[in-house]
Amino acid sequence: MLPHPALAWGGELMAKKIPRRGKVKDRDRGHKSPPRHRAGKLPETAIVRITGTDSDGDALARPVTWDQDQGPPPIIHMRPEQPGRPALAPGERVLARLTPDGPGHYLGRTMKRISETPTRILGVFKPGRYEHRIVPTDRRFKAEWIVPPGGENGAKEGEIVLAEPLPDHHRLGLKPARIVEVLGHMGDARSVSLICIHTHDIPTEFPADAVHEAETAVAVPLGDRTDLRTIPLITIDGEDARDFDDAVFAEPDGAGYRLIVAIADVAHYVPTDSALDRSARTRGNSVYFPDRVVPMLPEALSNGWCSLRPDEDRGCLFVEMHIGADGRKTRHRFGRGLMRSAARMTYEAVEAQQDRFPHLYAAYRALIAERTRRGTLDLDLPERKVVLSEQGQVLAVAPRPRLDSHRLIEEFMVLANVAAAEELERLHQSCMYRVHPPPTEEKLANLRTFLSALGISLPPGDQVHPRDLDHVLRMVADAPEAPMINEVMLRSQSQAAYSPDNIGHFGLALTRYAHFTSPIRRYADLLVHRALIAGLRLGTDGLQPAEVAAFPDTAEHITGTERRAQLAERDAVDRYLAAFMAEKVGERFEGRISGVTRFGLFVTISDSGASGIVPISSLPDDFWQHDEGEQTLTGRRTRLVFKLAQDVEVRLKEATPVTGGLVFHIMQGTPSGSRPRRR
Repeated sequence: MLPHPALAWGGELMAKKIPRRGKVKDRDRGHKSPPRHRAGKLPETAIVRITGTDSDGDALARPVTWDQDQGPPPIIHMRPEQPGRPALAPGERVLARLTPDGPGHYLGRTMKRISETPTRILGVFKPGRYEHRIVPTDRRFKAEWIVPPGGENGAKEGEIVLAEPLPDHHRLGLKPARIVEVLGHMGDARSVSLICIHTHDIPTEFPADAVHEAETAVAVPLGDRTDLRTIPLITIDGEDARDFDDAVFAEPDGAGYRLIVAIADVAHYVPTDSALDRSARTRGNSVYFPDRVVPMLPEALSNGWCSLRPDEDRGCLFVEMHIGADGRKTRHRFGRGLMRSAARMTYEAVEAQQDRFPHLYAAYRALIAERTRRGTLDLDLPERKVVLSEQGQVLAVAPRPRLDSHRLIEEFMVLANVAAAEELERLHQSCMYRVHPPPTEEKLANLRTFLSALGISLPPGDQVHPRDLDHVLRMVADAPEAPMINEVMLRSQSQAAYSPDNIGHFGLALTRYAHFTSPIRRYADLLVHRALIAGLRLGTDGLQPAEVAAFPDTAEHITGTERRAQLAERDAVDRYLAAFMAEKVGERFEGRISGVTRFGLFVTISDSGASGIVPISSLPDDFWQHDEGEQTLTGRRTRLVFKLAQDVEVRLKEATPVTGGLVFHIMQGTPSGSRPRRR
């Protein structure tokens, strides 16, 4: 189940994998290390490493050398590369010119890429009469590679191969590479996810000792645990889910409600510094593709002892919470228990049988009222599901429904996550927080400029509350501009991250928040479980001092693995959609401009959600001016204006399933272009 491609805070609207509305240390070889920088200040130029992307798709970076005693390293927002240059990729190092942009933030511009030659090449083998070639699957690398005689390694036409560059000895033309591994055929059902897994270096094989630890695990005894087996807890997940790591229960409690959220006791099976723990930390999280899941834990745990199967005893960590009729939490209690799920339910089944679960829905309505009072940012962003045949062909791209049952689980999980953060603070215990900073000054200024052009204003000042932004969304909910405003609002948001230092969660309007509810899928949740076990003295397998000392590094690492997973999941959907559209080249589609850059437009097709680029070279011959604040491209001579979220008609010019790339040609005239009103 996939997040929206540009979801700003990476899933906080959902605390588990349900539909949304909405530091690894490195040695730089071959280059002298720049001097360590003083706290809070970077030099005008420095070597930086790309760590991910922001909600606009622009690269984020950190200085290569940084003394952790100075606190967390500053965040560097890299300017987009020049037209025709490949985008900066995670892990790449560049010499950048840096400009301060507020406390802890810098703007960076690439001066020199330290190395543009990949250490390995993933591509499709294309034999020829005189020479063989590899067509890269990564759209950042445009040029093909030559495979010299003897370097084929048995590869056949159309197979996905992994290759390594060979010394070129200043050879002109295409560079040579030899194939080191044949991964499968491009037409195979699993080829798309396979490409994405290797492109983003996602580990797929577990160490033998980790598998052995998982397969020799046994049932959790009752012992000193709280016996919850008589409480009719149920799991509610997607129809195709195989791991059930959370269960819920609700009943009236005076004027309010008593809620129980029980979570699989992963910490019992994954001790600190065990082989399982080390492999889980390396992965950071599970990765979800349309055709399969790359789990954080071996199947014997993720689908076995740590899955809350119905009518089977399972160890759990639980939180019992009491809320008033207004949805405000009055108290909570954590414990370690033994539970037995009464039923495995799907979202659709619960939605269709609401009368069977009156207390769950009554508690949900109270929590929704509290959410509204608190003033969270609730973006209305459509999401689509890729439907595949058994052969891996795209059958359809269908809208993903947004049901009250989804939001019910969301609200229960958010409340449990808040309780976990509060409990760890009460215990003076270290916590791996989930933090979401407010918009940067630059993005907030751009948002103000954009909204003011529509006659909409925000409260004065550099800081806004999420309810101010949500008020704008509610105000325009039924207006034609609503999709455009939701899109711009999304792009104005920062990305969420993990941190041992709490700065609150802007999107959810919460002062403290931690991930507690999905330890099968996220390493951060496992750390929170261990911290609760240690703080409440629920066992000897709690958080260890060495783990606490490593929290800053761990936070940076798992933030990076989460963003790596999001990029891989997005790439998979892009490739499936490109395959779906490949037979439609030449056809016309209604769409919407989903991105405006100085090198062209990005357009998203209305019915399928497929996105592609309209190169600026394909627009009418003109001098095109890019306004970043208003998100427009304006022709100086033609006076044509293309703006974000504008309805357009496009013709599909090119579809490349290997890279997931789509190229459109925008059709001129109404509704594709509009002339600006004369002032």
